[in-house]
Amino acid sequence: MDFSNLSILLEAFRAFTWQNGLMLMIGGLLIFLAVKYEFEPNLLLPIGFGAFLANLPLTGVTDEGGFVRILYDFGIKTELFPLFIFIGIGAMTDFGPLLENPRMALLGAAGQLGIFITLLLSLAVGFPLKEAASIGIIGAIDGPTAIYVSSKLAPQLLPAITVTAYSYMSLVPIIQPPIMRLLTTKEERRVRMPYSQTPVSRVVRVLFPIIVTIVVSLIAPKASPLISSLMFGNLLREALVVDRLSKGAQNELVNLVTLFLGLVIGSTMNGNTFLNWSTLAILGLGLLAFCIDTAGGVLFGKLMYVLSGKKFNPLIGAAGISAFPMSARIVQRVAAQEDFENFLLMHAMGANAAGQLGSVVAGGVVLAVLAGVL
Repeated sequence: MDFSNLSILLEAFRAFTWQNGLMLMIGGLLIFLAVKYEFEPNLLLPIGFGAFLANLPLTGVTDEGGFVRILYDFGIKTELFPLFIFIGIGAMTDFGPLLENPRMALLGAAGQLGIFITLLLSLAVGFPLKEAASIGIIGAIDGPTAIYVSSKLAPQLLPAITVTAYSYMSLVPIIQPPIMRLLTTKEERRVRMPYSQTPVSRVVRVLFPIIVTIVVSLIAPKASPLISSLMFGNLLREALVVDRLSKGAQNELVNLVTLFLGLVIGSTMNGNTFLNWSTLAILGLGLLAFCIDTAGGVLFGKLMYVLSGKKFNPLIGAAGISAFPMSARIVQRVAAQEDFENFLLMHAMGANAAGQLGSVVAGGVVLAVLAGVL
């Protein structure tokens, strides 16, 4: 009988806690939601598997020199993973609807309301300023921005913030519609907005990412890494001369980084450190931030409805968050349930693209304000 193996097995049992067992079940739940219901499967599945790795005793994969720890040091500590993802997102994003209808930028700003209200609420319940700011960024409904900001301000909260941000992103179809219906009347939801496309020239499309990078970098230098990555990806798309690079950013780069990011984030979910009151508070505050963002966008949409003489559909305000293009599709779905011939998708895509930009700028503003705060 090999007593050395028995000794290792006993040591593993002694190292295994009920918290580890609970996190294994949570990891299994994430995988189930990804496979069965396709809730953000590209992230929830590797996060769930990463949670397995973090809670199986004595594997060593998350220790110094372990392969997941190497990925963490390379991609999270250096902040490369969220920036790489932003390059891919930029390459996939068509800002044409926003350029054709610039007033949608107002909805992108209104959709960030939850960030700052949640920051204040987080302070009120006892979180230090930098932790409160990191929690507030969940309101951007933008995983890469949440990772980037929290890794700088509150790395100890990174697992809980990341899991919360991506979990609620996957729940956009469940969380947003009830709020949209609650804050609008049937008459408002049935407003039709014909889409008269104003062609955007290639010159404008190419200049847009360059100008945005320059302007945002001058106004909020701390946002420069985020906005420049997003806009560089968009420049690859709009230049029309580097199709191979554009497709590589949209596919190979995003897929590989998403895979590694999910594993790394999941591997930080060790039950002995992850399960605490802070995590529960972050989950609750993150949900509140999401709801406030949606409500803020819809209420601003109602203001535009009044100012336009009842010609603007306030549902479009719900798309002023960064969950692109999922939120725009939800706006179209809710509108179609009231009037199946009502086509709001392109208007909502403009607001959604503005929300993408707004979340990055908001993250940069938070970093800039707190840069010198201890």
